[in-house]
Amino acid sequence: MIIEIRQFEPSDEPGVVVLWQESGLTVPWNDPHRDIQRKFSVQPDLFLVGVHGTRIVASMMVGYDGHRGSIFYLAVVPDLQRKGIGRQMVEEAEKRLKALGCPKLNLLVRSSNQSGIAFYERLGFSVDDVVNLGKRLEKDKAGSPTPHNHSQPTGSHPSAPGM
Repeated sequence: MIIEIRQFEPSDEPGVVVLWQESGLTVPWNDPHRDIQRKFSVQPDLFLVGVHGTRIVASMMVGYDGHRGSIFYLAVVPDLQRKGIGRQMVEEAEKRLKALGCPKLNLLVRSSNQSGIAFYERLGFSVDDVVNLGKRLEKDKAGSPTPHNHSQPTGSHPSAPGM
């Protein structure tokens, strides 16, 4: 299935939040509306949606810090997964990052998300021998994971926004 990939527009917000919820990307400690506001204020041209007709069928937040590129919140509506939409989104991210001079793309996938890892491996990604550490600088909601509370959802989503 071929989709149109374009920059996120503020009117897309309700549809993108529903997409994330349906795709299992939302977690209790991240407010999706705040995540959207944050991304829309930094490199908004790298916040992308995939559209089929008038329906938002995919989304992705891409970033580039001058050293490495990143992808977060890659989501495809469940009824259209495994139809090449995720691949198209990642290829668009790669194209845009290459145009910016980005030499390498990194992304985070929850270790419990084996289907997501397999998806990215099919696209040429490999597991790097690194440990990802995180530190929350701002709390969105109560229930943020702590060193003693690592419970995370294990949905079929390919990317891990709550990390």
